[in-house]
Amino acid sequence: MPRKELRNALPSSMNKGSQVRAALSFAARPAQRGRSQTGEKLGLRERKKARLRQQIIDTSVRLFRKRGYENTRVEDIVQLLEISEPTFFRYFPSKDAVLREVGRLGFRCMNEHLESELSSHASTGERLSRLYEDMAREVVSDRPLWRAIVLSGAMDPVRSPEMRRVEEIACTLLTEILKEGQKRGEITRVFPLPHLAQFMQALYRTTVRHWAVDLPAPHNLGERVRSAVRFFLEGAKP
Repeated sequence: MPRKELRNALPSSMNKGSQVRAALSFAARPAQRGRSQTGEKLGLRERKKARLRQQIIDTSVRLFRKRGYENTRVEDIVQLLEISEPTFFRYFPSKDAVLREVGRLGFRCMNEHLESELSSHASTGERLSRLYEDMAREVVSDRPLWRAIVLSGAMDPVRSPEMRRVEEIACTLLTEILKEGQKRGEITRVFPLPHLAQFMQALYRTTVRHWAVDLPAPHNLGERVRSAVRFFLEGAKP
């Protein structure tokens, strides 16, 4: 897929330079400012629905951070919002579905980082190191929420099929970075580039999962991510 088409495929809400931490701070984000994702002005009823939907997300995330994913019930969320459970379920079928919204935004931010690296002129090693270490720092800054995301499988394209499209975009962007590295003689031509991109994504995702739930033991995420990137680059040498 050409890079121009990739940019068009990415969500319009992605702005260069924004951070994952800021993007996940739902409480500070207005509910579309009275507009739909296509920019059309919403009617009063639609604005109220969008506002309540955002309030459900904000409140759920706040409780996941405070109490943990396992200890937060839908009942707790609706009590704080003073709405009924049927009202909650009109917007989200489960508390997992709320986190899938967070997971989707997490992928968007990852793709934003990838787009930024595609615009840089650094080596492949520098690009990948900066990319994954930056993302790791953002994850560390909000561990309770990311632990909830891991436990719910909100960013897992196997458990959450709706994540497959954004995961596909991430792998395609990463493939573009590796393709440029291949042209520079920095990346092997032995393996298909999409496979290499999937390997790197899997390494990062597994490292974050283990860190979030302290497997096999508590560890520094930044150090583990640096090791994962070095491991990948060694294996991907021409």
